[in-house]
Amino acid sequence: MSRNSTFNILMYCHDTYGLGHIRRTLAIADHLRQKNINILILTGSPIVGRFAFPEQIDFVRIPGMIKKTNEEYLPLSIKINPRHALDIRKNIITATAKTFQPQLFIVDKEPLGLKKEVLPTLQWLQRSLPRCRTILGLRDIMDDADTIRKDWEDKGVYDTLEELYSEIWVYGERKFYDPIEEYAIPDSISMKMHFTGYIPRKKPDDKEIKHIRKEQGIKKDKKLVVVTTGGGGDGYPVLNTYLKMLESDNYPVSFKSVLVTGPFMPGQQRKEIFDRSKKLGIRAYRFYRWMVKIIAAADLVVGMGGYNTVCEILTQGTPSIIIPRESPRREQLIRAEVLNNQNLVNYIPFNSLNPDILRKEIEKILNYPEPYKKAIAAFQMTGFDVMHKRLKSFRQ
Repeated sequence: MSRNSTFNILMYCHDTYGLGHIRRTLAIADHLRQKNINILILTGSPIVGRFAFPEQIDFVRIPGMIKKTNEEYLPLSIKINPRHALDIRKNIITATAKTFQPQLFIVDKEPLGLKKEVLPTLQWLQRSLPRCRTILGLRDIMDDADTIRKDWEDKGVYDTLEELYSEIWVYGERKFYDPIEEYAIPDSISMKMHFTGYIPRKKPDDKEIKHIRKEQGIKKDKKLVVVTTGGGGDGYPVLNTYLKMLESDNYPVSFKSVLVTGPFMPGQQRKEIFDRSKKLGIRAYRFYRWMVKIIAAADLVVGMGGYNTVCEILTQGTPSIIIPRESPRREQLIRAEVLNNQNLVNYIPFNSLNPDILRKEIEKILNYPEPYKKAIAAFQMTGFDVMHKRLKSFRQ
């Protein structure tokens, strides 16, 4: 294919919980964007319109679904039968692919899509548009080995990976965590796998960082701790514990704080966090558009260990304390343990979290951040370099 001809990339991002999938998809789209490349994103994210979309990238919003359990999903806004909502999503996905005629179709995380909604599109592409390469993008860690093996066996995922996907991109380091071994992936599939390394984010310059700190009222001699719980759906315990630590008369602090609840924290919980933060003179946000900038401006980040939060933290070289969720998936816990073993993050087990432990760990890192900064500085995030090489090979 000529490098001067138009190249269409279609990306699927189901987004039924949190911010992680759409943020990762947007980051990838932004870095794959080149002259003569059009990128169209299929997403169910209810807040996709809040993000800035650069030229040559656009989105198609499919009806949102919300996750109730690992297997149960309900329409997010419209009050219709879940099966009807899924049919609408499935038809939009297939119609978009037929009209857009992509040369590359990148599916985020779910090989079959939500409730197998991507399967008809994958089958149509193989049958009617064989020149289109199909890519499955996987996080570094999906879940514990037993859970993924059973899930993939039950859903026929192994067959789909072998028959309908051209390549599988793993956004992690095999030497940290090996999904080929953990998830019992056979040679016929593993030969398609490319370990890209972790996905970096943009790094703000010193001027932008100074502007953020000034905007937040942080003086040069003050330390800033940013607390973020991603989408926020299950972030209340982390923010509650952090505020309890600050509210205690026994623990005066010298550092400043900024809290980001996430847009999906239940309204009553968010109101409580906002009210308590206001009494303490702390700024709290429901959604902060420039997270990479405020993470770069921080001296320490307290977060929950989702893939995107971790990538943002590591890109900016900011020391962190990760408090990973342990259910319904163990993904965050495994990631925290893996990265802690590399001295890239510190972590507190969710069940061990209390104000005393949190304060102790915060003070330890603020007073002596060098081991973490040194490890992060030596860590190479190669995600986009590998993806660009793959894209270049497709266009030759």
